[in-house]
Amino acid sequence: MNFRTNKAVAVGEAMIEMAIGKDARYRRNFAGDTFNTAWHMAQILGERAEIGFVTTVGTDSLSDAFVTDLDNDGLDIAVIGRVPNRTMGLYLIELKGIERNFHYWRSASAARLLADDEIWLARALKGAGLIHLSGITLAILTPDARKRLLDVLVQARADGARVSFDPNIRPTLWSSGNEIRETIAMFLPVTDIALPSFADEHLHWGDVSPSQTLQRFSDAGVSEIIVKNGENPIVALSQGQDFMVETPSVPSVCDTSGAGDAFNAGYLAGRLLGQTTTNAIGSGQKLSAEVICHFGARIPKGHVPSIE
Repeated sequence: MNFRTNKAVAVGEAMIEMAIGKDARYRRNFAGDTFNTAWHMAQILGERAEIGFVTTVGTDSLSDAFVTDLDNDGLDIAVIGRVPNRTMGLYLIELKGIERNFHYWRSASAARLLADDEIWLARALKGAGLIHLSGITLAILTPDARKRLLDVLVQARADGARVSFDPNIRPTLWSSGNEIRETIAMFLPVTDIALPSFADEHLHWGDVSPSQTLQRFSDAGVSEIIVKNGENPIVALSQGQDFMVETPSVPSVCDTSGAGDAFNAGYLAGRLLGQTTTNAIGSGQKLSAEVICHFGARIPKGHVPSIE
């Protein structure tokens, strides 16, 4: 798969993260599924690509700190909009062993308005070779805003952009199972790379195997599909051929937060660099294995592995 430019943007919501550390104290950070992916891509790729995170935040001090952090970490902050009288959402991670529960405060999040201005959104995506979004991106938007986002993506693809999509379903953000299925089905026709998790697809579509998930996405017109399945093998489709890649074991897991987001980052960065699908899966697995050995949804900056 070729990309018209080395500019990539992710679209979605970043939140204030309160994550527990080894000392049982909570620390403030920033996280969010598509933001985690964009941030990791920026650390991996450095000057080899231009990475941006398309979102809207408030004009308060916490939003200022978020934008400053992104600027310092090498992301394009020109694609971040500001909304007065709003701020960023917040979530707290509660660990039970290596698994986690999330508690959210996000009803007044500025990111819910990221697709209210279609002209601004189209300008933010202009020139991107790759646009990444998720089911969470769609879930926080109103139906009218989803339609505006869809229209902008249709035009971006007509201009040569590729779109990657991780359904990443969080049921509490949706009104019903029907809304989940109908909305995601709307966006599959504009998806070039799909990155679903089998657990979600089994729960919400009744898929009995990753191969069935693969076939369903292929039938919807998606040409490149990577079905993640925890520690189990990955099932993939690329250039009309389906295949399987084993997932290496990770001996010292401490927190599974952000594992899928990190995989997406490694995979998409690899594809931007011209890696084959199989090698890009390996890059995704490498990054995912690293993030689950740390607390929180992002790898500490000095520990982000490089890929060729």
